[in-house]
Parts: sequence; C-alpha cells; structure tokens
Amino acid sequence: MTIANPLDRLFPTAEAIPERYRLGAPIEQREYLVNGELRRWEGSLAPVHSPVLLATEQGDQQVVLGSTPLLNADAALEALDAAVAAYDHGRGLWPTLRVAERIQHVEDFLARMREQREVVVKLLMWEIGKNLKDAEKEFDRTCDYIVDTIQELKELDRRSSRFVLEQGTLAQIRRVPLGVALCMGPYNYPLNESFTTLIPALIMGNTVVFKPAKFGVLLIRPLLEAFRDSFPPGVINVIYGHGRETVSALMASGKIDVFAFIGTHKGASALKKLHPRPHRLRAVLGLDAKNPGIVLPQVDLDNAVSEAITGALSFNGQRCTALKIFFVHEQVLEAFLAKFSAKLAALKPGMPWDEGVALTPLPEPGKVEFLSGLLADALAKGARVINPGGGVHRQSFFYPALLSPVTPAMRVYHEEQFGPLVPVVPFRELEEVIDYVLQSDYGQQLSIFGNDPAQVSRLVDAFVNQVGRINLNAQCQRGPDSFPFNGRKNSAEGTLSVYDALRVFSIRTLVATRFQPDNKALISDILRNRQSSFISTDYIF
Repeated sequence: MTIANPLDRLFPTAEAIPERYRLGAPIEQREYLVNGELRRWEGSLAPVHSPVLLATEQGDQQVVLGSTPLLNADAALEALDAAVAAYDHGRGLWPTLRVAERIQHVEDFLARMREQREVVVKLLMWEIGKNLKDAEKEFDRTCDYIVDTIQELKELDRRSSRFVLEQGTLAQIRRVPLGVALCMGPYNYPLNESFTTLIPALIMGNTVVFKPAKFGVLLIRPLLEAFRDSFPPGVINVIYGHGRETVSALMASGKIDVFAFIGTHKGASALKKLHPRPHRLRAVLGLDAKNPGIVLPQVDLDNAVSEAITGALSFNGQRCTALKIFFVHEQVLEAFLAKFSAKLAALKPGMPWDEGVALTPLPEPGKVEFLSGLLADALAKGARVINPGGGVHRQSFFYPALLSPVTPAMRVYHEEQFGPLVPVVPFRELEEVIDYVLQSDYGQQLSIFGNDPAQVSRLVDAFVNQVGRINLNAQCQRGPDSFPFNGRKNSAEGTLSVYDALRVFSIRTLVATRFQPDNKALISDILRNRQSSFISTDYIF
C-alpha cells in the first residue's frame, strides 16, 4: 500500500529548519566527570548521529551531532575508585551529612539544571527524535520529580526524627545509604528515567557512577558543570563509552553496592552475573514489557481507541509502558480497526520541532529493518496491514502499521517491538486473553477497556498477581510519580516511585538502648548539644 507520499518530503533542507532549532558545529565532547574534576579524554571518540536527516542535492544526509568519549575500563575504574573513596565505608563527607545539608546540595543542582532547559530540550529533539512538546515535558517533569523527591525526603526525615519506645527499649530508626550506586538510564527517556534513580541515590547519601544512555548522551554534557559544582568531589561521577568494556569492569570489581538499570532483562542479567558477591548487590531494574490492551465487547469504543492510539504510538511506541499488543473482541473488531485507522491517519509525521507533529524518526540504528522484519513475518503468516501506508519507511522513519489478525505463530505476538507496529489479536472467550497474560514472560502493566462490571472484575482478579498495574479504560503509563512503578517476571526488579525510590536506595538502621535514667540522660545530652547527625530530632521545614 502507499500513501500520498509525505515521506518524499519528510526530511528538511538545512535552510528550512527554524532558526531557534538549528544546531551549530558538531559538539566534540572530551570531558567526563571524575572526583569533582572535568577530565579531558584524549583517546577515541564515539560519533553521535541524529535520526534527523537533511535533504540535499545528493540525497538524504545523516546529521552528525558530535562525539563523546570512548572511555576504557581503566578510566571507568578510576571513576569507581573516586566514588568508593567519597563513600569511605559510610564515613565520607556525603553519607554523614545531615539530611538537610544533602537536600541543599540537590536544590543547588536543580537551580543550575533549570538554566540549561533550552539546550537540553534541543538536544532531546536532535538526538532521539522526541518532539518539542514531549521534550519540554520530559525536562519539566524531571525537575518536578526532583522537587517531589526533596519533599518526600523531608516527610520521611520528619517521621524518623521521633523516638520509639517498645517493651522497655528506646530507639531511633532512620534510613541510611547503601554505598556506591551504578545508575544507567534508557535512551527513550535519557533524562527523566535516568534521574528517577540518580537523584534518589544521591539524596539518600550514596555516591554514584552514572553512565548516560546509549542515545541521548550529549544532552548530559550541559549538566556536567552543575554536577561538579553542586556536589562534593567523588559523589557523582559521569562516564561514557561502550558498556561491555566500562560497565562490565565496574560490576566485576565487586565494589558496586546498588545497581540501577533501565533496559533489557538480558542485559541486566548479564551484568549482575559479573558481580562476584551478588548477594550483596541491591538491584532496581526497569526492563522489557509487552503490555496488552484488552478491548471487551461492551465498551466505550471512542475512548478505547483514543487511549489505544496514544498508548501505542506516543513517541512512536518507544516506551516500556506502551501498549504493545491488543486483544479485541470479535464483536467490536471491525469498528475498532476502522476507528483506529482513521485516528492514525490524522497523526502528523515530520521533524521534532514541527507544529503538531506526532510521528518522528527513530534514533536506534537498525530499528527500521527490525520492524520491517516483524511486519514481513506477520504478513507471511496471514496478517494484513489495515491502515493505508502502514509500514512504509524512509531512512530512519517508519510509518505505523496496524496489523490484524495477529496470531501466536507470528513474532510480533511474542516479541517486544518497541516501535510503531500495532498488532491486534481477535478473541472470542476471555480465557484466551487470560492465558496470554499468564503465559507471558512479561508482567509490567495492562489495560482493560470495557464497562461490563462482571467481565472487568473477572479480568482484574485474574491479573492482579500477574502485572504491576492494571489500567481501567486508560492507557498504560508510569505516572503519577507518587504511584508505585514496578513489574513482575522479566519486566522489573524492585519498585520505583518518589516514595519507593528513597527506600530502595537506603536501608533502615536504628540506635537502641534500655529505657533507663542514665541512658535517657545520655541521649538527651547528645540531642541537646547536636553531637550526632544520626541521633537527632531536627525538624526540616
């Protein structure tokens, strides 16, 4: 099938790009942050390409945005040594600071970060193809997350400032850091998802080695000075390079205490196996997902389709929380496909800065070929492309394809596409859908669209022990950030939210004594003279 081919004129000339969104010369980044210093790397560099191409007389030309340091294992281990020294077995400056003092450092960083909004948003568009609206939203949501984290920590510390008297024992229970954290974020949310682990790890008193995502890496550069100036030396260290050389060396050292990773379950498993003392490694992982959307026969179809479109195709479907497969009851199948196809046709393809654009180029090399392979496999086994132009592609751009009927014989039924393919499976009996979820290797979220209380209740009760979140008549999503974000099976380890992240990067420790006059006098003296950072009743406003 073909469309009235907008892809022929998809990529702009250099002159057609609005002035405010143009980039200057390629950025040759050689800086990386270790022990409070911006060090200069004189070794090899990794080129950074944009998913945006420029139309020229010689054809479409890929834009080279710049380059980043290809650090080796020795350089990565120097960063780790800096973090280990700054933690100093829990006796370093950072882990022993009072909570209010650590909060002040994070607030200083946030103020510096806000100054870089325009340049970070521009790099989000150019590096990963995120449209302007979503790029601005990612930056602002990240700032809001930091503010919310600070407020939650204040509440946590206020609750911890009281003493507990149980069975003649007086105790104060507080949360303390775990040690050295390795934080790695994903390319689809290279700022927000990275900072949802990085900031809680820091504010709880851990020291950190941070490796930016494989795409969306240059956008961290404007924040390096803010990191350097806002935290004591060694508290935050930022490294670059191939993970198989840098991160493998870090894990194999055995000096990583907390592993925060958002990526594939295969990658996470391989890295965890390198740690020589895995029983001492705390892991918080956001991994793969194949979130189903289930459309029941009694349903508000307009709402279901509206949620399905954004759930499946927001940021081109490149979200772990995206709806990645639909089970649609045969009674409403044709209507669902027709309405979905019509709404899909209204989505505007273009460049990230174009007004109202919804579909943009894909940043991952080989992704168009991968999606084309999934599509070809499905077509060969009986699926049809429902929407006009579905699957048409040009360079880094892949026009969404709505596929039906999809069956278990097809790869897209099982594999996470992480892109703009929308598989639809017709079903007749609820048990077909229940079996799929029960047998799936993934268990992040799912969505149920329907208004029959009996059917919805049956599915909810079947799925509460299978996934981390069930969405009723709404797409899958992470927010609000105060809600738990987790998963089962191969989809996650640990729970993230503003509340949970502070706990996952810390452990409860208590100081206890028998409730006797001499012990009461001792504690009172410590409190009166503020001689301890731990034993304290300070109230943070």
